[in-house]
Amino acid sequence: MEVKQFYDQALAHASYIIVSDQAAALVDPGRDPQPYLDFAQEHKATIVAVFETHPHADFVSSHLEFYQKQGATIYINSKMGADYPHQTLDDGEQVQIGRVSIQALFTPGHSPDHNTYLLLDETGKPHSVYTGDSLFVGDVGRPDLREAAGHLRSKREELAQQMYDTVNTVFRPMEDNVIVYPAHGAGSLCGKNMGPEMFSTIGQEKQQNWAFKIDDKNRFVEALLADQPFVPQYFPYAVEVNREGATSFKESLAKIPLLTPDSSLAADAPVVDVRSQEKFKRGHLPEAINIQEEGKFETWLGTLISPETPFYLVVDNEEQLERTLRRAAKIGYEAYVKGVIIAEELLPQTSPALDVAHFKAHPEEYTIVDIRNTSEVAGNTIFPQATSIPLPELSNRVNEIDTSQPIVVHCAGGYRSAAGASILEAKFPDAKIYDLSEAVKEF
Repeated sequence: MEVKQFYDQALAHASYIIVSDQAAALVDPGRDPQPYLDFAQEHKATIVAVFETHPHADFVSSHLEFYQKQGATIYINSKMGADYPHQTLDDGEQVQIGRVSIQALFTPGHSPDHNTYLLLDETGKPHSVYTGDSLFVGDVGRPDLREAAGHLRSKREELAQQMYDTVNTVFRPMEDNVIVYPAHGAGSLCGKNMGPEMFSTIGQEKQQNWAFKIDDKNRFVEALLADQPFVPQYFPYAVEVNREGATSFKESLAKIPLLTPDSSLAADAPVVDVRSQEKFKRGHLPEAINIQEEGKFETWLGTLISPETPFYLVVDNEEQLERTLRRAAKIGYEAYVKGVIIAEELLPQTSPALDVAHFKAHPEEYTIVDIRNTSEVAGNTIFPQATSIPLPELSNRVNEIDTSQPIVVHCAGGYRSAAGASILEAKFPDAKIYDLSEAVKEF
């Protein structure tokens, strides 16, 4: 038996392949099937099963493609209400994979249709548990994503109560040496307090995870619901895509056309420029949004562009074109890319450069917009006079911004402020909009 973890740093997503006797099973695979196919081929194994813990909100799975092209059986909880061919696997039921078995454990809390999968080795002994978004390293899954998404919907309070039961009736009784393999690590928006490790053990979680330390259900619910991070716009959309099953990865990408900078673009389709903020400021298309490819591009694309909205992409070169389309596909957005433009020449619109020294000396002469999250601002006020509007809310709250003075946009390190400044440039074409960028670290 061999277990391999695949980790996508940008989405903090972990997926798995389990190989035994030339039979392979996947747990929560990402959109691109190729890494799993390559690993199976190296081990002379056939992928016969895909185990989905739940319909994910933050990434699109390739489970349907493995059914269609490899004939793999998809196993899910019966409450999911999936539209694709599948085999239900409910609490206690098992599937043989080579000489090992995988047992379903019903673990609601993050979602009402969530399975965890317990791997039993050749002797029938528990080896590892694939917890999806129920149990993380140092945390448990957030309970507030299924109030308006999925086949089965639940209130956050109900799911938080179910998570308490899951922790104490499913995970607490497990043997301490069982390895915990979650679907996410630190940086994921599916939880709030994840540790930096990408796997753990049940024993370690009993000792260090806050969820095992609260023995009162009401206090547990209160703690779980408090201070959860923002929810990107694409999350409910991804839940539905995963419930229906995504189209073929490569075939979907092949349909996207390549355009030229002088192509006629639809006026109602946003333009997303993924180049560095330096190149964007030197020249970009009018009203373009600068969501840089570096960093958490998928999250911010799915936050700032509404699901199912046709849009254009501007990239630096063919290599960035391929990377960006693959990243857009990880959240199911490639289907709405109307075309990609390679910016080989200087584009017409420029952004002004901020005189940082003047801003330091005379901050009162500027309208300062702080686009960090509310929790960041509460713990660290940089400019007391700033208007605080988190980036996910910026487009809908521009009327709160004083445009009588030049506007300076800042975040914590420069990545988000590039996007925020570009949004305000589009909203206020006659105003002076400056991006404080990395200079914020000087304050």
